[in-house]
Amino acid sequence: MSAPVLRLTLSPSPRFALVIVSLHAAGAACVLLVMGMSGAVLALALLSLGAAAAWSRALLRSRWSVRALELAGSALTVELANGERIAAQIGERRYVSRIAVTLPLRQPWRTILVSADMMPADDFRRLRIWALWGRLPGVAAAQLPA
Repeated sequence: MSAPVLRLTLSPSPRFALVIVSLHAAGAACVLLVMGMSGAVLALALLSLGAAAAWSRALLRSRWSVRALELAGSALTVELANGERIAAQIGERRYVSRIAVTLPLRQPWRTILVSADMMPADDFRRLRIWALWGRLPGVAAAQLPA
């Protein structure tokens, strides 16, 4: 008997995008403070990198953005915006909190960061449990209705 599949669809997160751009803007401001106008090109590059990261990771607008996660037992399948589905190998070091979950992938090599506002609260709770335990919670046979 195969494990049931839980499909978690991600939605764009304007708050996460704002955080990404704000942190890159702070880095750009630090470069300008330290290097002066000679660091303007680097500061602009940092700000552009932040905008690109927000576009791809938080707003999910890139063709390579993760749009859905499918959890089946300890297996993870990632669905990209271009429709491609990838069976991913999850890494060991995961970060789980009430506001975000990071899923480091070994194959393909990347890290997926899911913020709490990218999916409904119940789905985010299930993702957090799966990230901690490597499996979804089950129901004991004694708890099932007759």
